[in-house]
Amino acid sequence: MTPMHFGFNQTHSSINFSFFLFFSMPIPLSMEDKKHFPLAFKLMVVVLFLLLHCVCFCTAVAGSSGGKKGKWQLLLNNTGVVGMHMALTHHGTVIIFDQIGVGQSGYGLRRRYNGTRCMNTQHDLTDWSCFAHSVEYDMSLNKVRPLRLDTDPWCSSGSFLSNGTLLQTGGYGRGSRRIRYFRPCENGHCDWRQSKTLLSDDRWYASSQILPEKDRAIVVGGRQVFSYEFVPKLHSNHRSFDLPFLHRTTNKNEGGNNLYPFVHLSSDGNLFIFANRDSILFNYKRNRVVKSFPRIPGAGSRNYPSSGSSVILPLDHGDQFHKVEVMVCGGAASGAHQAAGQGKFLKGLSSCGRMVISGNTHKWNMENMPGPRLLNDMLILPTGDILIINGAKRGCAGWKNAADPSLQPYLYKPKKTLGRRFSVLKSTKIARMYHSSAILTPDGRVLVAGSNPNNKYTFRNVRYPTELRLQAFVPAYMDRQYHNTRPGNVSIHYGSGTNGGVRYGEGFSVRFWLGRKPSKTVEFSAYAPPFTTHSISMNQRMLKLRCKSMVRGEGGWINAALEAPPSPNVAPSGYYMLTVINGGIPSISQWIRIIHA
Repeated sequence: MTPMHFGFNQTHSSINFSFFLFFSMPIPLSMEDKKHFPLAFKLMVVVLFLLLHCVCFCTAVAGSSGGKKGKWQLLLNNTGVVGMHMALTHHGTVIIFDQIGVGQSGYGLRRRYNGTRCMNTQHDLTDWSCFAHSVEYDMSLNKVRPLRLDTDPWCSSGSFLSNGTLLQTGGYGRGSRRIRYFRPCENGHCDWRQSKTLLSDDRWYASSQILPEKDRAIVVGGRQVFSYEFVPKLHSNHRSFDLPFLHRTTNKNEGGNNLYPFVHLSSDGNLFIFANRDSILFNYKRNRVVKSFPRIPGAGSRNYPSSGSSVILPLDHGDQFHKVEVMVCGGAASGAHQAAGQGKFLKGLSSCGRMVISGNTHKWNMENMPGPRLLNDMLILPTGDILIINGAKRGCAGWKNAADPSLQPYLYKPKKTLGRRFSVLKSTKIARMYHSSAILTPDGRVLVAGSNPNNKYTFRNVRYPTELRLQAFVPAYMDRQYHNTRPGNVSIHYGSGTNGGVRYGEGFSVRFWLGRKPSKTVEFSAYAPPFTTHSISMNQRMLKLRCKSMVRGEGGWINAALEAPPSPNVAPSGYYMLTVINGGIPSISQWIRIIHA
């Protein structure tokens, strides 16, 4: 599976790679030249190489000043495939994949997966199996490698199992009932594996949520599908279950407006499900609606193809993780789908709603973003703030259905007073429209990929071409001015006999280095990395952990005794990114595994 034509210009924001290549490429010399090669020139090459290496290292650690608005880095000019779907693995790699129906991607293969050669013929140039449609991006090497897909995962869903395996469900055509697995590895030999067991219903534009039961997920909805089911299938005859809420919230004239429903696991073990403008608290064990919440105020819709976004705000040990609050932002105006079909792009929604779903009093508290937005991603940063990134200002989701890209990310600080929570960050120059995605990385950056409002890979003569560049948004907390405040060398230490993880409610220790006295506020967070696609970050979750004690030793070393979350309702078992936050400045995250007893 070697690449036939890749066209990669691997780019770092602070390094001139042409300069590096000039001094690292072999210089043809005769035998006589080699005997008399000037020593001074050799030394100059070594010094320049070491200097460049130092600049690279220091820049990667500290970052050049981006001010309070952050900055952007271009990582790759060509990932090979559109980042329609993205997921971060606990091995520090990112799985990126697109649909296979586009035929030709940006990553050609010399051989199909069955071993036959791909030739430069008209047939092979349109044969999807002669191109990679999924890649694994290694952040440490800034490189990608191709992965195999046998069926189409277009507009699919995913969740991580407790061992870090990505459970990927649904898609289009022959892929709509498929279950796929990707178990990450360190040797670069892992690949997609497709289960022989099928889903009960077609799952195109469905959502997935990991459940408190070990290694069980629920898949909800889909185009013209108003049911849910559980995966992995324990028995081949396990069926799906009708969900009347999905029937009630569909809008046939507007493309559904309840596809990719927002699904969040409440800390009481029930599911919050939001579709179109309505939401419920659902007991999946009894197939029963526990609560029907008030409709979110205002016109327009929030789910695909209106495509707003949603997060569950960080859960906090301070209230025993009992308070559960959700947030929904953006979406499309009423009638946007039909108008887009006529070439008219209606202004998107500017409003966000927050509602506490625990307790007995439920009301949407509304506020406005700095501007209208749809097709946007919402990510929880290590600080607990919310980043709203990507998207457009007008239209809705679908082929060429949106206009006016949203180039400026928004930062939302939930704990500030109303009217002071939003700020506008550094603008990008790359439009990230339909079929773009974003994920948080352990070093605190946000990877941004994708955008393809065209039904094929189209790079010319369209308003918004297919986008294969990979960027990183670098938030302000990574600026070099915070170098002395940032916790470093974070390590996690489990108790004896824990088999590589921490059990619910048990203690563990975190050791880190700080060159100065800690600030008055030192926090510890655990973040569940999501599966992101179509403005949804499935299974995204942040927990503020309890610190029982913190002791500063010699040489700036600090030992903290922490307590794991109390139950899988609060934190389903699996890998989380643990971060130390000192006065609002996060460390580089380290992976922690929460396990069942």
